[in-house]
Amino acid sequence: MAIRAAEHRTREPRRAAERQAGMAVHIARRVDIPDWVRDHESFRRWARSPEYPEKLRVAFYDGDLWVDLDMEQLYVHNQVKAQVAVTLIPLVEVADIGTFVTDGMLLTIAEIELTTIPDGYFVSYAALREGRVREVAGASNGCVELVGSPEMTLEVVSRSSEEKDLVVLRERYYEGGVLEYWLIDARTEDVGFELLKRGAKGFTPTRRQSGGWLKSEVFGRSFRLVRGSNQLGKPSYKLEVR
Repeated sequence: MAIRAAEHRTREPRRAAERQAGMAVHIARRVDIPDWVRDHESFRRWARSPEYPEKLRVAFYDGDLWVDLDMEQLYVHNQVKAQVAVTLIPLVEVADIGTFVTDGMLLTIAEIELTTIPDGYFVSYAALREGRVREVAGASNGCVELVGSPEMTLEVVSRSSEEKDLVVLRERYYEGGVLEYWLIDARTEDVGFELLKRGAKGFTPTRRQSGGWLKSEVFGRSFRLVRGSNQLGKPSYKLEVR
C-alpha cells in the first residue's frame, strides 16, 4: 500500500520488499499510520479505532491511501459545504426520507474497496432498512462508519483535492452505485455547481434549467447555488430550493 499526500500525487515505483515489510508511516509529525495497516480492511480497522487522528481527511482507493494535509479554507470550502448541509438536513427531515450525513463520517463501498470521508452524503431510510447501507460501530462507541452505496454524495473542490474529486471519486462513486454526485468548485466568483446523475457508462451533468436551476431526482427538488457577500465583503452562499 502506498501513502499519497495530496500535495504530491505522482505514483512512484514500489519495490516488492518494501510492500511486504511492516512499516509505520509518520507524516509531517501530524499523522502516525501503524505498521499493521496494509490493505483496505486493516485501514478500516484503524479508522474505527481510538488511535485514528480526529478530523484526518483520508481516502483509500486503488490499493493506496490518500492523505490531505492542507488546512480547510473558510470561504471556498467550509462555508460552502455548511450551506449545503443546513439546506438539506431540514429538507430530508421534513420529508422524513432519510439522513444527510455531514463531513467527518467514514463511507465505505466495500465492493470496490473505497473508503473516504465525503463533504456530505445522503442515505435513505429505505437503503438502511433493506441493508443496502449498514452501520458499523467503532471500537469504543456507536456508529462511526456507513458501508454501502448512498443515494447522493457531495464534494467541494479544493487545491489539494482536484484529482481526487474531479477524476477519481467521479469514477469510483459511479462504480459504487451512487445515484447523484454533487460537485462544487467555489474557488472563483463564478461558482461551479454540477449535479451529476448516473448515465449508461458514467455520470453525466444534469441539464441546467432556466435561471440556473438543477433538478435532483434523489430529492425531487431543484437547486441552485448563489454566491453573495457578507458584511465584511467576504463570500457567502445560499443553496436555494424550489
